Amino acid sequence: MSTQGRLIGVGTGPGDPELLTIKAAKAIENADVIAFFAKQGRSGNGRAIVQHLISDRAELLPLYYPVTTEIDKGETAYQSQITGFYDASAAAVAARLDAGKTVAILSEGDPMFYGSYMHLHVRLAHRYPTEVIPGISAMSGCWSVAGMPIVQGDDVLSVLPGTMAEAELTRRLADTQAAVIMKVGRNLPKIRRALESAGRLKEAVYVERGTMANAAMIKLAERPDGAAPYFSLVLVPGWEASR
Repeated sequence: MSTQGRLIGVGTGPGDPELLTIKAAKAIENADVIAFFAKQGRSGNGRAIVQHLISDRAELLPLYYPVTTEIDKGETAYQSQITGFYDASAAAVAARLDAGKTVAILSEGDPMFYGSYMHLHVRLAHRYPTEVIPGISAMSGCWSVAGMPIVQGDDVLSVLPGTMAEAELTRRLADTQAAVIMKVGRNLPKIRRALESAGRLKEAVYVERGTMANAAMIKLAERPDGAAPYFSLVLVPGWEASR
């Protein structure tokens, strides 16, 4: 009877390879299989961050998204395709685990924070020995690069997806001391309007590719409208002394 394999969710951090934890590096170096999420035809950001650590003997298991932004996430077609994708991805990983292999699934930032890894975790963790290795989140990397104290004392920090409805985004921005707005992409104009309506646009800072070699930041009020890259977010500081 074969020995059951081990599942490891590995946080690869916000982009700078030097911000990878020692534990994550060891897990990647020793894994039998390296699984990573990516858009069709691409190698994946998580893999790019840790490429120098992947052993020549390791099997690479790409998990290609069937859709990204082509279909609205609220549509039935999107939900059907993405659910089927996670089911198939979990089955592919399970086949390696049943063969007694250690599978490391790469996750940009932290695996349990807006990470695709979570969809496989809930399908597999109750069936196999599992470990999750946390990673430095994108928001932590970005406010550090920006040198921005974000919260202090009794400040409340809200993490908001830019995909939410404009009215709800405005309400939540008006009801918090500090905010991190993620999933910017094509939502930048809406995010700007919501911040302005909430009276917070002046404080907001736009950061893209934080901690990477081509990182950039600018006051959101000065950033032209238009689509933002995948690795981008908006910071609104809460601590009065930081403004």
